[in-house]
Amino acid sequence: MISALSLFAIALISAQVLHCKISDAIPGFTLGLRVFLVVWRLDRLGRSLKDLIETMETLDKRGIGLSSLQESITTTNNSGRLIFHLFGALAEFERNLIRERTTAGLVAARKRGHRGGRPKALDPAKRQLAVKLYTERQHTIIEICKLMGISKPTLYNYIAEINT
Repeated sequence: MISALSLFAIALISAQVLHCKISDAIPGFTLGLRVFLVVWRLDRLGRSLKDLIETMETLDKRGIGLSSLQESITTTNNSGRLIFHLFGALAEFERNLIRERTTAGLVAARKRGHRGGRPKALDPAKRQLAVKLYTERQHTIIEICKLMGISKPTLYNYIAEINT
């Protein structure tokens, strides 16, 4: 066990550390050790295939191997690098498909008359009443908000909405 530890230094990187630079994630490893950056999944290492490839090239230049636990990939040999590129391309393709489907679904919902976002706190008649109370200047803003059951920012949004 001790000899295995002297041959390989494994850096387990959490999701928070992945967002910093690779050089910050693996400081102070001595030359002569075979260092691996171990990640849970390849998509946690980069947002696109280009990011993954650049990260792998950076690791290669520093003599650091890349290992993915979920996909069982190690980039220390040619077949591992091939699988890395294939899985990276498939992951990027999948992300793009999800993005396209989501966009198409939102467009279709808008065509059917559905609007996204949080529903308004008041119906249109009550919104006009709140703005009318505000413009008459007989009640304070706090009184209007308590009377209508809304917050001050909501009242100001309704005022801006009606004035435009």
